[in-house]
Amino acid sequence: MPDVPSSSNNQVDAVRGFNRFYTRQIGLLEEGLLKSEFSLTEVRVLYELAHSDGLTAAGLGRDLGLDAGYLSRLLKKLEGRGFLTRRPSTDDARQSVLGLTTLGREAFSPLNQASQDEVAALLDRLVAGDREKLVKAMRTIQQLLGGLPDDKVPYILRMHQPGDMGWITHRQAVLYHQEYGWDETYEALIAEIMSTFIKQFDSRYERAWIAERLGEIVGSVFLVRKSEEVAKLRLLYVEPSARGLGIGRRLVDECIQFARGKGYKTLTLWTNDVLVSAGRIYNAAGFTLIQEEHHRSFGKDLIGQDWALEL
Repeated sequence: MPDVPSSSNNQVDAVRGFNRFYTRQIGLLEEGLLKSEFSLTEVRVLYELAHSDGLTAAGLGRDLGLDAGYLSRLLKKLEGRGFLTRRPSTDDARQSVLGLTTLGREAFSPLNQASQDEVAALLDRLVAGDREKLVKAMRTIQQLLGGLPDDKVPYILRMHQPGDMGWITHRQAVLYHQEYGWDETYEALIAEIMSTFIKQFDSRYERAWIAERLGEIVGSVFLVRKSEEVAKLRLLYVEPSARGLGIGRRLVDECIQFARGKGYKTLTLWTNDVLVSAGRIYNAAGFTLIQEEHHRSFGKDLIGQDWALEL
């Protein structure tokens, strides 16, 4: 496993600075959260009990990362105020299943609404585009720090829309430079393909599929018309953060089904042998490698490949 470089002091300071800023924004430094008599931890416990069934003290402590002794004292406090119920667990006689009483739900309800209103007021200070940027940034933080399991985050496929072509050109140029060392002439090729696609786009026989996840583009592929009988698959790519989820294979499958539905007889594509993962997808989908040719492009000596699928 490669060594992971240590965080720089500037990076550490930036995270600490963000933490200080954000705790002020959401009022974590106030004695009572949401101008209430409850602490942050008490509100979190009430929230989990209000939104989960079958919780035990052990499960609650594990989910919130709380010390067992501290949590026990907090639960006794809530129980003493008539907010908490306990019943024996059918799975483990040593555990009790926790829940909120009617009084507990009445206490939590205004806290939940206050939190909703507070966040809404925070977002309302921003224009629509900036609100979306903020939410995406928060999702990114949560995902990178392990709060969103990658394999459980869904994705959608959609048609192209304004802004997609520029973004895809940028991302493919950056990724292929990082992963294969290709120079800016590859970016020029992508830009030319994207420009031609938009200018000559015929929705009856051509299509773009954009994979989107958590509001971000994570992959794409294009199908263009070469003749009445031949279509071409172009510019398949998947973001590193979304690889291993089957998105690449799904994009290729969509191309194949669309081409068949439009009456094409052959689906072709051109790629390079260094794109090994893409080659595996094409092979698994039934494409045949027709020919290979050495060439120098994008600042590298490459082996170009022509593939075809008889439909």
